[in-house]
Amino acid sequence: MTGFVSFVSSGPGDPELLTLKAVARLQTADAVLFDDLSSGPILAHAHAGADMVAVGKRAGRPSPKQDHVSRLLVDYASTGARVVRLKSGDCGLFGRLEEELDALKAAGIGYEIIPGVSSAFAAAAAAGIPLTRRMSARRVQFVTGADVSGTLPSDLNWAALADPLATTVVFMGKRSFPALVAVLVAHGLPPDTPALLAESVGHPAQSLTRSTIAALAQTLQNGTSSLPGLILYGPLALDLP
Repeated sequence: MTGFVSFVSSGPGDPELLTLKAVARLQTADAVLFDDLSSGPILAHAHAGADMVAVGKRAGRPSPKQDHVSRLLVDYASTGARVVRLKSGDCGLFGRLEEELDALKAAGIGYEIIPGVSSAFAAAAAAGIPLTRRMSARRVQFVTGADVSGTLPSDLNWAALADPLATTVVFMGKRSFPALVAVLVAHGLPPDTPALLAESVGHPAQSLTRSTIAALAQTLQNGTSSLPGLILYGPLALDLP
């Protein structure tokens, strides 16, 4: 008997941003394997008898290994269970989705992927800004600020990231942002390029900080909070109401 896995995108943390399909899968799941940022009131949609398993990863904290998480998915589904793998933001953005899919495919277990609201979109909405604008912000690019070692990746497209006419969203980049800015400025991006630090988007502790890339890099060089955050920079980042 083989079960089924639903990869459910939980959005940035506000339960009101869940899709109807996401709620339906939570309500019928036998087991829910959830990320840290997908916990709290979102889990209230799961029915009382479901197994609730925390498998989230947070920088600087003890976290389950990825192969362990993938093994749990296979083990639960192999019993015939309906499993929800609850991921923060959208499943397909920097969420190790492919590794978990590979494990299910190897075990012959069926799955579906339910999209959701990325924290990038939620941050822009909270700040009251669009991500694009005719003439001055025709392109949006998402990039990770950390490789497997937690440091700035060395193989990024620096010319693209230094494009002054693009809106860039940096995920998992608070610690590496000073190093990123040094490279961006060396590639011609003006130090006074607007930047927005969005922390705990969709949660009661949400914080939006207006700055420039140079000033924000200096602030983060002096220390970062433990709040999850992402950084937007480009021509729109300071257009806050």
